[in-house]
Amino acid sequence: MALAAAATGQHAGLDCGPMRAATIRDGEVLVEQHPDPEPGSGEVLVRSRAAGINGADLLQRRGRYPAPPGSPPDIPGLELAGEVRALGPGAERFAEGDRVMGIVGGGGQGELAVVHERQLMAVPDAVAFPDAGGLPEVFTTAHDAIFTQAGLRPGERLLVHGAAGGVGTAAVQLAHALGAHVTATVRNPDARDAVARLGADAVIEPDGFGEHGPFDVILELVGAPNLGADVKALRTEGRIVVIGIGAGAKAELNLAVLMAKRGRIMASTLRARPLEQKAATARALEREVLPLFACGSARVPVAETFALDDVAAAYDRFAAGGKLGKILIEL
Repeated sequence: MALAAAATGQHAGLDCGPMRAATIRDGEVLVEQHPDPEPGSGEVLVRSRAAGINGADLLQRRGRYPAPPGSPPDIPGLELAGEVRALGPGAERFAEGDRVMGIVGGGGQGELAVVHERQLMAVPDAVAFPDAGGLPEVFTTAHDAIFTQAGLRPGERLLVHGAAGGVGTAAVQLAHALGAHVTATVRNPDARDAVARLGADAVIEPDGFGEHGPFDVILELVGAPNLGADVKALRTEGRIVVIGIGAGAKAELNLAVLMAKRGRIMASTLRARPLEQKAATARALEREVLPLFACGSARVPVAETFALDDVAAAYDRFAAGGKLGKILIEL
């Protein structure tokens, strides 16, 4: 039985004994062994094949973004893709061997992970491992921000800051598919043509971005230094969604300008949301985003892929910046 296998550590594709995982120790990322997790009620045990690195992982490594309760405190990783190895009591959405992917509160960068079945999605046939490991977090984040929160509509003008990163490349593709006009800021000149090929109508350097407005929606992936100029670049009744603060979290803001434009500023994270909300984002992705992969209208741009044993180098590559798309770990 699969559950018996989970209890004894006998997993297809794994040697006997504890699983291996990226592990945060004293500000470093190492590979260590951990006890095999076991699925609880409604949960699925996934044999991970790939996982993406995200900005939250670097913050967690620095001790600034702890995992939420119930997630492994020392194994990073907010997204994964792999095969179902065992089902917990009551789990019935998937069968053993199914290819699945999803966002998790942590633990994605281990050979095994336990995920509630409602957070998981079937991997589209058109998406192979390891690309699938870099799909859930960034496309969920982008879709939730620009559509669910900001209500982007066809024909509106969207500005995506930091558009060469994982969330940025996802947002460009989704907005293009909707029929919005997309302006993307990209600091690395070598990445601008590639971002344009993803669907951006204009790809510009970050400095002076306001001259290209006004914008109906601004996706802020950089942080506080942009916020004042973001408000000035808004169209009347425009919306700013803040989901990245890598360049800073505190800004001085002229509220009079925001009021005059009847503008709105909103912000969020995915990681700490309750199961019901995470499940809702997964269902929205299944309905509105995954069909784009099936027809070839969306893809996961991959900057580089690393083996689990090279996880420290993968984190260094992510931190170095200047990349286009995702940094992935194969497990």
